[in-house]
Amino acid sequence: EVQLVQSGGGLVQPGGSLRLSCAASGFTFGVYVMSWVRQAPGKGLEWVSTINTSGMTKYADSVKGRFTISRDNAKATLYLQMNNLKPEDTAVYYCQGPKRGQGTQVTVSS
Repeated sequence: EVQLVQSGGGLVQPGGSLRLSCAASGFTFGVYVMSWVRQAPGKGLEWVSTINTSGMTKYADSVKGRFTISRDNAKATLYLQMNNLKPEDTAVYYCQGPKRGQGTQVTVSS
């Protein structure tokens, strides 16, 4: 069974940092392009970042320079390091591969 189990997230003050993890199982993680998407309250899904099988990365303009996507194929885990967080980053974050993870709440507030 394909599973993507997320961890991390929580409440952080503006300017703070968080790291999200997404542990994959049930498929060959290393051959899949993986992404992070997010959904803010009352809004649709927004693409955040993608990493391909070679480690090349892309970012939405809204997070470029603040977020870093990475992957550890040996551990079958996807990461999102989020720095200098802003209130507008508040959302439920999902990892996306052959299916979507369960989501994790990130709240940026003082």
